[in-house]
Order: sequence, then C-alpha cells, then structure tokens
Amino acid sequence: MRVARSLALGLTLVIAASGCTSEPSLKAAATELQKDTQRLETDDLFKNPLTKLRILQRPDQDIPCDKGKFKRVLHATADDEEKFPDMDSQLDQAEGVISGTLVNKMGYKREPPFTVDDNEVGRFVYAAKRELGIVVAVYVTPESPTWRLQAETPCLPK
Repeated sequence: MRVARSLALGLTLVIAASGCTSEPSLKAAATELQKDTQRLETDDLFKNPLTKLRILQRPDQDIPCDKGKFKRVLHATADDEEKFPDMDSQLDQAEGVISGTLVNKMGYKREPPFTVDDNEVGRFVYAAKRELGIVVAVYVTPESPTWRLQAETPCLPK
C-alpha cells in the first residue's frame, strides 16, 4: 500500500513539475500511451519470458477523474533476470535499465525527483512526455517484481 501511495505522490509531483501550458486531446494522449504499452511489450528485454512482464491494466478504458474529464492508466510489472550479490549494484542496474528503456526506446524524459541516495529498500524513476502530459513512475525494488510501473495521461475532456 505504501508503494501505491508513493507512486501516486510521485505522479502528482511529476504532473506539477511538467507544467503543461496547452492541453492535449484525450485521444492523442491515450493513443500514445497505448503505443507505449506496445513498445514495452515488444522491447527485446521485456518480451523475454524471463522478465515476466505483466500488463495489469491496459490504457484502453476512459477513467473518470474530474467533471467531464477522463484519463487513461497503464499498470505493469516485470522482473530483472540479472541478479547481483550486492543489493546496491542490483538496484543501480535495474534503475539504469528502466531509465534507458523509458528515455531511449519510449521517448520519455526523466523528471525530478531523481534518486539522491543509495536506498537499498527501493528507488523511484519518474519520467514524462510533456507535450502530451503523460507521466510515468516506476518503483524499482530488490525483490520480485523488480519494476512496478504506473503511467497515466492527465485528466482531459473527451
């Protein structure tokens, strides 16, 4: 439950930091988030069965979030098959992998707050596509599943 609250708080911070000036359409943001789901599923690392990618919630339904506004949400988990004897190295590697995937393969830009210390409990990675208002928060943990991803569009009119 703490992870879910932390992800929600992180997403709120990323949304506030993104400072979008013009509102994208729900259709455009939803289409992009659906493409991101496909990019994740077809990525060489995540399509490997050993990573155990699970799409828990696909961004294919409008979720009411404000008067006359809706958003789309993606929830996914996956496991890092590479394990290190040292917890800090394990988390560094897993954080680097998901950051690289988000930035280089899915077109996101890393957003603050960045990890500032070597916390062996877990790390958070935040990223956004500012032009569409899509934000993503990934909780990186030393235990399975390694990555717990939540991405969502802003609340937008249809």
